[in-house]
Amino acid sequence: MVDFEDIRTAHRHYTAILPPTPAFSYPTLNAVCGGASVVVKHENTQPTGAFKIRGGISYFAERMAQGTRLESVVTASTGNHAQSIAWSAARNGVDALIVVPETTPEAKVHAISGWGARVVRYGATMSEALTHARDEYPNRVFVSPSDPDIIAGHGGVYLELLQQHPDLEVVYVPVGSGTGACGSILVRDALAPECRIIGVQSAQAPAAHRAWTTGEPTEITPMTRAAGLATGSSYPEPQRIMRGLDDFILVDDTEIDLARRILATRAHTLAEGAGAAGLAGLLADFRRETASANHCAIVVTGGNADDNELATLGR
Repeated sequence: MVDFEDIRTAHRHYTAILPPTPAFSYPTLNAVCGGASVVVKHENTQPTGAFKIRGGISYFAERMAQGTRLESVVTASTGNHAQSIAWSAARNGVDALIVVPETTPEAKVHAISGWGARVVRYGATMSEALTHARDEYPNRVFVSPSDPDIIAGHGGVYLELLQQHPDLEVVYVPVGSGTGACGSILVRDALAPECRIIGVQSAQAPAAHRAWTTGEPTEITPMTRAAGLATGSSYPEPQRIMRGLDDFILVDDTEIDLARRILATRAHTLAEGAGAAGLAGLLADFRRETASANHCAIVVTGGNADDNELATLGR
């Protein structure tokens, strides 16, 4: 169980390490979004290029606070959670092994190993990689991507955002497994209960959306090009907290690609697919005439675009 106080504790763990990320508005981006004032929270400026570094720092800091000495850990990820654990493990002198699906872009594998972790490719999906990481390395501590301390760490994004901009009406939140969305809901409930939280997921990897809609655990084969959204399973703890979403919408990968190009040209921002999903959701709301907020926010959750994603920016 995670609550707002857990998020505040996690945030204190990394305030001495990570400065608050910028949260700017851009007139040319606002014009594309129907004239709404859109705040862009730049988590792509983190050392690992994504918001998930917050979760890794929180996880290891809590173990140290409890007096637990970790020698070695294992986890699975399509990239950004992996970099978070690799970066934080190296900082704490812990040996890290990361299992990634076989389709993970080579650039992300290099980024993970660059922080000192060993990388093993296994399985066609995140679900298979997670099962392998959890079951095949009994001498290592398994770090679940949905560990409560990870979720609490991710929530710091929205703690900063709503402290920087307390009058926000809507925040569009990218959803893979849903840990970031969980943090946004818990912070909103404590600091800005009138602010709406809208989850956005790729229609080509809708596991969390389907579970949220049906109330049943879901497993799918993700087909999305956005590696950070390529999650094949729903997770019980994130799903419990995500009942607090005001809406949850699906966008096509082509809409995400368009959002990435708009961020590059209108907000001077390099985003990976998952990092552009929030804007894709806002634009979808605008096109469907369901966007009603004058002051809203998107979080560029990551900027680790691979070569294929970079190639689409000029199209």
